[in-house]
Amino acid sequence: MMSCSAASSGSLLSSELLPTRSTQRVKPASLSWVSSFPLMNISMTSTTLPATPTPNKMSIVCAAYTRRSRGEAAKRPNRKSWKQKTDMYMRPFLLNVFFSKKFIHAKVMHRGTSKVISVATTNAKDLRTNLPSLTDHNACRVIGRLIAERSKEADVYALSYEPRKDERIEGKLGIVLDTIKENGILFV
Repeated sequence: MMSCSAASSGSLLSSELLPTRSTQRVKPASLSWVSSFPLMNISMTSTTLPATPTPNKMSIVCAAYTRRSRGEAAKRPNRKSWKQKTDMYMRPFLLNVFFSKKFIHAKVMHRGTSKVISVATTNAKDLRTNLPSLTDHNACRVIGRLIAERSKEADVYALSYEPRKDERIEGKLGIVLDTIKENGILFV
């Protein structure tokens, strides 16, 4: 091996070892990837190493993702369960029934698109004039029958109903749901 002496310019490589345009390449004996590099004999005689840079506080990169424990994952309120994510597609048509002091309102909505499929209310002009009472059990049966007929016209044969908190399926609500079932709509 040749040793290079440090020149006055401070370079560690000798100009004799650097390839120039006039030097010709020798054909490699093998076709491996190592043979594609030019042969260069470089030796270092200097024992001093360049100074290592000190790490700057701004140059340290923190990891983008850190693993959370189950307790921390449970604290995240935006995380939906599998049922919450898929329930909209498994039971797409939702029945909404509202009882006011004067009227009964019912509608069937598509959960994914929020499109209203069918609506029935005792506040409609034809029901207001024909029904003696707009909130009694007979009005509940009429609303259930209308919702079932209008849902079938829209090719919806299965509905779901989610009762509100502390709501029981009895009384007027039970009559509406039973009438819808009797008219050929399935509840899933």
